[in-house]
Amino acid sequence: MTNAPSLTRPPILVMGVCGTGKTTLAMRIAKVAGGIYLDADDYHPAENVAHMAAGLPLNDAMRWGWLDRVTEVVKAAQHEASLVVFACSALKLSYRERLRKGLGTMHIAHLTGPRALIAQRMAARENHYMPIALLDSQLADLEPPGPEEAPLICDITHPPEVLCAQILSEWGNAPQS
Repeated sequence: MTNAPSLTRPPILVMGVCGTGKTTLAMRIAKVAGGIYLDADDYHPAENVAHMAAGLPLNDAMRWGWLDRVTEVVKAAQHEASLVVFACSALKLSYRERLRKGLGTMHIAHLTGPRALIAQRMAARENHYMPIALLDSQLADLEPPGPEEAPLICDITHPPEVLCAQILSEWGNAPQS
């Protein structure tokens, strides 16, 4: 008995600090490519959400179990669709390495832009647990992916549809009609 070749493409990680539009863009990519969208924030334990809602940044120890859960969910979704796109801050190299350890190859789209624009977007959000007060701690923690991670750097001053096309073009994921 031979194994059929896998039709699953490497997952696409849409990463960046809070307020860069990870959710909006990851949802758009998944929809256009006929894939599954996942938001890592949905898998934070209640303690993490309460901590951030209180204006306190998470420490590394608080993130490990969450990242492991995100990995499990992405792997499970890969059995349901040929493409999984997930939004996750993944601010530090060690966090991305943790994800890669469980997922193997993944494409990284790093959303970046001016602090003022990010703060403006955060201020406009309603009913989100992440206060604008945590933006500076996220920017301080950010370890942008280097060339060894082969990221696609996405400038958030461009509209989501432009960034979506850029990402799908880069990784050969032609939109499905």
